[in-house]
Amino acid sequence: MFCFSFLRISLKYSIIIPTLNEEKLLPGLINQLSDPHLKEKYNYEIIISDGGSTDKTIEKVIEQSDIIKVHTAKQRQNIAQGRNEGARFANGEILIFINGDIILPGVVPFFNYLENNFTFTHYAAMTCKVKVFKEEEKISDILFHSVYNFYFYLLNLFGVGMGRGECQVIRKKYFDMVNGNNSLLTAGEDFDLFKRISRHGKILFAKDLCIYESPRRYRKIGYCGVTWLWIKNSISIIFKNKSLSKEWEQVR
Repeated sequence: MFCFSFLRISLKYSIIIPTLNEEKLLPGLINQLSDPHLKEKYNYEIIISDGGSTDKTIEKVIEQSDIIKVHTAKQRQNIAQGRNEGARFANGEILIFINGDIILPGVVPFFNYLENNFTFTHYAAMTCKVKVFKEEEKISDILFHSVYNFYFYLLNLFGVGMGRGECQVIRKKYFDMVNGNNSLLTAGEDFDLFKRISRHGKILFAKDLCIYESPRRYRKIGYCGVTWLWIKNSISIIFKNKSLSKEWEQVR
């Protein structure tokens, strides 16, 4: 493992992006976040926690990132470990975990929503709606995400705790309180983390905020396949505290 940092000051937010061979999509997110005026206005840093990419992921974002941590061990790093490593170097009071294939609705509306609805409240963590990229959206995408976003909203409303790893906003004190992500989980780590945080504080589901993800996994595996993976891993975590998937397949 090696890490290099360009920043060491007290900050309000740390944006942590776990990556693995994301040279195609990561620049879209980084280009949104790297505006120096926005970074100063909202007081945030950008942390890349890379799992050992063999493409040009690091090369493409090195000038726009504040901290880059790279996994160099032979054993593959899972995404739970990647997020934990990124959090270890974070200077912010609030951790914002965003996947590398995500596009925000805009940095200003994203942070304005945080400032108005989360940052200065009692909530321990926050998640939001997820849809696929607008330019690639199909009817099946609209139907699936409408159902699942409402389902996740209900889970948080009733205190179960659920936040997809595509975007999880967590106060660092609560992240540390539960010892972060369970590094033994190869899948379902996002559900497990929010489930544990919900025992200590309330979780806000931001139904008026939406981020956008690549539909690549849905296109390759299909919605039935993805749903089955989510369900079987969630059930296994609830009853056995472990995920059934031995490895989360890369889809690039």
